[in-house]
Amino acid sequence: MPALLAFFSLAFATALVAYESAHGGVQSHHLLDRPDLPAISNWFGLIVLPLLGWLLGIRLRNHLTSSTRFGLPAGIRAGLACSLLYGTAMATSFVLGISTVTSGLFFGLFLLAVVLPIYRIECIFGFVVGMAFAFGAVLPALVAAVFAAISALLHVIFRATMSAMRPRRQARPNDASRQVH
Repeated sequence: MPALLAFFSLAFATALVAYESAHGGVQSHHLLDRPDLPAISNWFGLIVLPLLGWLLGIRLRNHLTSSTRFGLPAGIRAGLACSLLYGTAMATSFVLGISTVTSGLFFGLFLLAVVLPIYRIECIFGFVVGMAFAFGAVLPALVAAVFAAISALLHVIFRATMSAMRPRRQARPNDASRQVH
């Protein structure tokens, strides 16, 4: 499974680079869309997308059961589909010059990082694939990594807080005498 997803991810990245090559050359994108910052070539997508595909394949291999529909557990399927749509909407709004939508979606990632486990590889992969046509794979992967780290940290803190607040079950002195003989 990991090799298959890595292969399809490589094929997708190759198709993007081939399209760009045939239409004026492979693009590079500046960090934060600022020309004074370094530019990252879309050629790096040939490394980033297969790596993300491989990681998703490992997760899928570890979670597949015979009861899953379409070969994907529902949570993974939802995370992948929603993040793919979210990334595509964000990239499309940027390409169309609708900056208010792009900004809203970008800042919406903060809320999503608090509420949802967007640190999961299916969310990162879907987001990067959805944005790759506009930004290549590296910049969306960097953005996804930042928000994944925020999400993971907040979810760890939330779980620790909930665990600390949960009342502990106290052993009662009569518990030992109630054993079934």
